[in-house]
Amino acid sequence: KAQPLLKEYKEAKEDGHYVNISTTSSSLMEKSDNYIDFKLISSILEGNFANCKYRTLGKEEINGEGTALIVPERLCLNNKRLNIWLFQGKAAILDAHFKLDPSRRYSVDSISFKMKTTIGKIVVGLFAHFGPYMFQISGFFLGSLHAEEISHIKPGVNFSKMESISMLPPHCDGVVLVAWGEPNDSITDSGVSWIEAKKSYHGMKLVLSQYEEL
Repeated sequence: KAQPLLKEYKEAKEDGHYVNISTTSSSLMEKSDNYIDFKLISSILEGNFANCKYRTLGKEEINGEGTALIVPERLCLNNKRLNIWLFQGKAAILDAHFKLDPSRRYSVDSISFKMKTTIGKIVVGLFAHFGPYMFQISGFFLGSLHAEEISHIKPGVNFSKMESISMLPPHCDGVVLVAWGEPNDSITDSGVSWIEAKKSYHGMKLVLSQYEEL
């Protein structure tokens, strides 16, 4: 469902150099669900996080301990390769069921996870849920040998995007930790199943700052 809307976004961008929601095609306007989704996608892709006043509400700490092996079902707006690999069985959710209040805004202060040092050739990233979609916030490639604890984001820097602020999208109602690629055991130099890779995952620590719009 997301791909036609992304096509509308691209065409609007090329025609007018910006996306004006009020002047999008009448066919899109007639479909209320698509119109709402189009507004949401435009907001995310335009980085519409500024020009708002917020009050800080403190921190929220999430300690993940893993979950049953789950395959992601939502389309990702900013990682097309992941969408392809989902259907090829090359992705799995490592940690999930972390619900957030969609009326608040969140930024990621830090996130780290632990994985057996010999499991590699995969990317692990934090994703935000909003509406029927998800949006990649961070990602870290695990080579053949790596430290047991890996940090995606530390205070002041997102290592995958080299940005100082890692905002979750508006109306975000949850986050998940996703891994994708072709997991490999460096000791045997052979591929392993996602079930085996999942057993090598030893939890994550996520710290969020919460904000309330004034």
